[in-house]
Amino acid sequence: MYRCRRELDMMNRSRHATVWLLLPAALLLFAAVAAADAAAVDNSVYADLLQKYVHNGVVDYRGLKGDEALLDRYLKVLEQVPVTELSRKAQFAFYINAYNAWTLKLILSGYPGVKSIKDLGSFFQSPWKKKLVRIQGKVLTLDALEHGILRPRFKDPRVHFAIVCASKSCPPLISVPYRADTLDVQLDAAAGNFINNPQATYLKGDTLYVSKIFKWFADDFGGDVPGFVARYARPDFKKQLAARGKRLKIAYLDYDWSLNGR
Repeated sequence: MYRCRRELDMMNRSRHATVWLLLPAALLLFAAVAAADAAAVDNSVYADLLQKYVHNGVVDYRGLKGDEALLDRYLKVLEQVPVTELSRKAQFAFYINAYNAWTLKLILSGYPGVKSIKDLGSFFQSPWKKKLVRIQGKVLTLDALEHGILRPRFKDPRVHFAIVCASKSCPPLISVPYRADTLDVQLDAAAGNFINNPQATYLKGDTLYVSKIFKWFADDFGGDVPGFVARYARPDFKKQLAARGKRLKIAYLDYDWSLNGR
């Protein structure tokens, strides 16, 4: 019995030693991947533009128009990124930033004579079906980014609160780029901020009023809107939702497509 216990202790020590030996290597690998991602995508110009022209989700399109050449420079950077060589999270962040940056460019293409992104479409073609997004030698549409890459590839409903359609009812554009090393925190914050914004999500009696995003992309939320809302709701709001139980009904708010800027 003593001999068996001794051998078991030796095996456990050996196992723990192996873990400690592997840990530095894993950390070094993680650091190397993060460094490679950062080197492959230079978001510095975009970061400066967001900091300067986006405040509380409101875009200063007039000011941004004056710096459109800098936005073009950033879009050129995105065009040359070897996306397939990035880590999965870096790819996710890359495509979110690309979607938002190209949406800004689309608005500037008609500014100042545009009051809604829908003004930039036509009877035959929506603005989201215009081929304008340049990535790795291909020209894509915003729809292709959202419905052909972001939604099916990453299968993360939080993306709906990160990509921005330049409209007042869409989630606000944040003032920093999305990054691989902070992506989960940023996505949680985007979802939480939208859900806890009383203009976008609120209870009235036994009815939960939510954005039409939850209707348009119901499958992405697993068909459980109250459950998703409750996951990100702050404590008081969460308690109010729980108190309704099965009495809770869902209603969808009208969508304001007017420009999210000044």
